[in-house]
Amino acid sequence: MEHTGSERTSPVTTRRRLLKGAALAALPYALLPSAPARARPRIVDQPSVDWLSADPANYTVSDRPIGYPLDLVVIHVTQTTYTTTLGVFQNPRKKVSAHYVIRSADGHIAQCVREHDIAWHAGNWDYNTRSIGIEHEGWVDRPEYFTSALYQESARLTAAICTRYGIPKDRAHIIGHYEVPGTDHTDPGPSWDWELYMSLVNAS
Repeated sequence: MEHTGSERTSPVTTRRRLLKGAALAALPYALLPSAPARARPRIVDQPSVDWLSADPANYTVSDRPIGYPLDLVVIHVTQTTYTTTLGVFQNPRKKVSAHYVIRSADGHIAQCVREHDIAWHAGNWDYNTRSIGIEHEGWVDRPEYFTSALYQESARLTAAICTRYGIPKDRAHIIGHYEVPGTDHTDPGPSWDWELYMSLVNAS
């Protein structure tokens, strides 16, 4: 039967519409067809971190560890502030990103790229495909930025990554950016306390 715009609304019809609306409200947000993709919250890989996405132009979508094995964690130092680093990763012209950024003052962590995707952090494609990159707020020649909170939260994150992917918790698999072949970077620099860091990783 054809319905016209002049159809009167009965109490039964009104109740059906209310029930339909309630059913839609009960659906998970991601299942609603009208929800724009950019508004959907991303699921972080590490509990208690914030999702602050890098621009999609600054990393490669992947399916790691299926497409590429994961066997490295690369430690970086930002050479700028936490906030500026996040802004760089969100700028599509910069062509750089890391999976995580850790704030100096309190060890707060932002995730910018999902672990299954390839961040552009090492300056070496092979190492990018194999690794998780962690940026630490600070400067290589200013050890006051390497706070106890930064070391502790970073070590906890690195330990969790190693556990997730079966990466050995040793210096052959947890490396500095300066150890990536072909790099001209020196981070995390001589002020980074590797002995302390590795002891924290292995205690986590």
